[in-house]
Amino acid sequence: MRGSACVVLLGTLACSSESTPLASGSVVLQDAFAGLRFQQPLGIVQVPGETRFFVVEKRGTVQSVANGTATQVLDIRVRVNSTPSEAGLLGLAFHPRWQQNHQVFVNYTAPSSSSPANLRTTISRFSSSDGGATLDSGNEQVLLTLEQPFENHNGGSVVFGPDGFLYLGLGDGGSGGDPRGNAQNTNVLFGKLLRIDVDSGMPYAIPPSNPFASGTGGRPEIYAYGLRNPWRFSFDRANGDLWLADVGQNAWEEVDRIQLGGNYGWNHREGKHCYPPGTQSCPGDFIDPLVEYSHSDGISITGGFVYRGSALTQLVGHYIYGDFGSGTIWSVPASGPYTPTVIAHGANISTFGEGADGELYVADLGSGQISKLVGAP
Repeated sequence: MRGSACVVLLGTLACSSESTPLASGSVVLQDAFAGLRFQQPLGIVQVPGETRFFVVEKRGTVQSVANGTATQVLDIRVRVNSTPSEAGLLGLAFHPRWQQNHQVFVNYTAPSSSSPANLRTTISRFSSSDGGATLDSGNEQVLLTLEQPFENHNGGSVVFGPDGFLYLGLGDGGSGGDPRGNAQNTNVLFGKLLRIDVDSGMPYAIPPSNPFASGTGGRPEIYAYGLRNPWRFSFDRANGDLWLADVGQNAWEEVDRIQLGGNYGWNHREGKHCYPPGTQSCPGDFIDPLVEYSHSDGISITGGFVYRGSALTQLVGHYIYGDFGSGTIWSVPASGPYTPTVIAHGANISTFGEGADGELYVADLGSGQISKLVGAP
């Protein structure tokens, strides 16, 4: 899921910490779904136009939650290799016209005899045959596959942007240090943020403003590059800015604001620092992260959202993110200055979710609990 900096990242109860805020904290984590617990939750997405939430589970299932009850709506465990710690059913996005077409898009790792890691990243479309109540596992349309050379750094996010295109986060292919130089190689998809048009072409079309849309200079799907393992990213619903958390190697975690065609430096830089450590110079047209933190504060970043809810007025316009290892949750003003503040503590923070009202949720991989961020008493 995340990165080799924490080898136990998808193990049960790895790197836990107490779920209470600092004495000066303004936020606490409140059980969101009436005591329900999930199997290694990796996604929290509200169903458009409804009160239901879908919870994505690593093993290859999706649960629908409403009125304190969880109902399984998709089971593709037979197609998913979820054994490696960073593999499984990794992300889900509703089509912007879900209420009309009842389509979702997922990112999962399938077993593959032709991959050295026995993993094939798979981007697929599923639809509902019962008006959106469940998802039909029998009507899968595979859009994109990628044979993984190593079992880690699989990325996982699938998110629709305000432009209606589907964005995909792919890791650098794994191992450590990007030994094949994938992130800087624009002729491969590893270590990239991709953007595709799922409503045109077969199986998809290329948005004409993608930096290599013509096929010259790089793969046409690429939107931005130089990423190590972009585990979670999101769009600011107020202005469309794209925020991405990139998991670091051994020293630095980073938060980036993504620009079309931007190069974020990996594997010549980790955060703002030359890589490998001790390298004296790392010139290049690289975009600096807005925020970085060292492994004294955490070991594997989990990206969140710019808060646009109404319950936590002091956090409106702040980007909220956390760390899987330390359980720390920070906020940083989205418009700067980019000085983080610790606002709460969780445990194994695997993902954040955003409700239709802008309120935020967080998943604990180890306990399976989904919590809502609320004001401290």
